[in-house]
Amino acid sequence: MARWIDVSTSKHHLRLYDGNRLIKSYPIATGKILTGTPYGTYTIINKQPNPPGHVFGVLWMGLSKPHYGIHGTNNPSSIGKSVSHGCIRMFNQDVLELSSRVSIGTRVIIHK
Repeated sequence: MARWIDVSTSKHHLRLYDGNRLIKSYPIATGKILTGTPYGTYTIINKQPNPPGHVFGVLWMGLSKPHYGIHGTNNPSSIGKSVSHGCIRMFNQDVLELSSRVSIGTRVIIHK
């Protein structure tokens, strides 16, 4: 079975699955009311490391929805809240771990 990512914006968690088996759950931050995280099914299209102190944290994983991605943060206190411009924020160590476990082309399902 293929690995895939399930994102719940209301529960502020991202879950990594291998088929039907849950591998790991991570706390996240999502979009605020006016700039919500878009619901739908997307894929990871790229991975880019970022320099220390960068607003996107240590790593950016771009989604097939232009201008949206899963990334680290330089503001760890934002995790667990709806505060972003629509992207999915993770703790820097979590986004590095997730990136090492998924490949480009991994399916990402985002829902309430």
